[in-house]
Amino acid sequence: MPCNHGNLNFIRSSRSALASIKMETKTTKVKSTKPRLTFWQIWNMSFGFLGIQFGFALQLGNTSRIFQTLDATVESLPIYWLAGPVTGLLIQPVIGYFSDRTWHPKLGRRKPYFLVGAILASIALIVMPNSPVLWISVSMLWIMDASFNVSMEPFRAFVGDVLPSDQRTLGFAMQSFFIGIGAVVASLLPWLFSNWFNISNTAEKGVIPDSVKWSFYIGAVVFLCAVLVTVVFSKEYPPENLEDFKMEKKRTKGARYFFKEVFGGILKMPKTMIQLAFVQFFSWLALFALWIYTTPAITEFIYGSTDTTSVAYNEGADWVNVCFAAYNGVAALAAFLLPVIAKLTSRKITHMIGLLCGAVGLLSVFFVSTPNGLLISMIGIGIAWASILSMPYAILVGSLPEGKMGYYVGVFNFFIVIPQIVASIILGFILKHVFSDQTIYAFVIGGVSMVVAAVLCLLVKDND
Repeated sequence: MPCNHGNLNFIRSSRSALASIKMETKTTKVKSTKPRLTFWQIWNMSFGFLGIQFGFALQLGNTSRIFQTLDATVESLPIYWLAGPVTGLLIQPVIGYFSDRTWHPKLGRRKPYFLVGAILASIALIVMPNSPVLWISVSMLWIMDASFNVSMEPFRAFVGDVLPSDQRTLGFAMQSFFIGIGAVVASLLPWLFSNWFNISNTAEKGVIPDSVKWSFYIGAVVFLCAVLVTVVFSKEYPPENLEDFKMEKKRTKGARYFFKEVFGGILKMPKTMIQLAFVQFFSWLALFALWIYTTPAITEFIYGSTDTTSVAYNEGADWVNVCFAAYNGVAALAAFLLPVIAKLTSRKITHMIGLLCGAVGLLSVFFVSTPNGLLISMIGIGIAWASILSMPYAILVGSLPEGKMGYYVGVFNFFIVIPQIVASIILGFILKHVFSDQTIYAFVIGGVSMVVAAVLCLLVKDND
């Protein structure tokens, strides 16, 4: 763990980055049809992502552990993880479509979805670690992922709605910052509970340890409270002509029009969106390999145990959460460097650099033999994670029509969930039949995939 000197450097660097961005927000003047927001207004509108990522981090760091505890085999893990991408595939464009056509006089356009998703996700976070059998935990993963998507998808469109073009990179970087901070704390919780508060991190066969349960309970509270900050303290702009908006909403009402728009719009994607789709595919294929296989790979190849009731396995599973905290901490800091690098180069070159760092991080895991060595690998992964969460969206929103921002952001997320579905189908087969169930090779597959994504960045056209 970092020493006090390291923590001091973290605080100094964070203050410096925050101060520079705050100054930039106040002093930069660019003509825009949308008013520029202050640093703290952008802070408030992004704060809900801290809660969303708190929930995601608990899910990503502990789902394989929960499934294995409830007798899931390593080969079957990718299939059980299908819940996430499938719900995203179904829900994100639908939520985007309806949030484009929503206007509530008090809550606005996107905020009703933030709030409903947060309430449902908090309930699922409480139930999942108390699952008595595997099928219930898998069901909770479906509900949890659906709820996360209801909250998360409109957040991306929220930036496009409210911020002028020259502040969007900062807006998405701020989201990445909160994603990093939320994930650091959430990922560390099982380790902190077991090492600082003497809460048991082992349990009898088929029972989730108390350290994991309490982490999920805390996550439920943080998720809801963080989203409430954004709902209460952020403002959305009403449609320019509310009566025309209502008339258009009435005109386009009906199942026939809905299906025509939702599925027909896919054939009319902007060129930049299509180019980014290929980058996203290989980026998220790599990430899904990381999330599924880090726990089984690290517990077996670093800690030497596959017995979910053993001390060694659960220590390894706790260290996986520490590793996830490490890469998210790096991502939180890197998020504020991305706008600077993008200004000096371009957004697509910035993203390419980030993805190459991720490739190096993933490939290096194959050669690591100690727990502390894994933390070095997490640096590259963290830089890539910060870029994946911000740069593609900063490039994308400039190519989208204003009235369909939420819908196209939802469709764009197809290219997050499709690679995850592909990974769920093929990774288990490849690891079993090509690599004899040696899960450490998942990192090699992920690293190569990240290199391909980086090269494809060069083909992206980045114009507002």
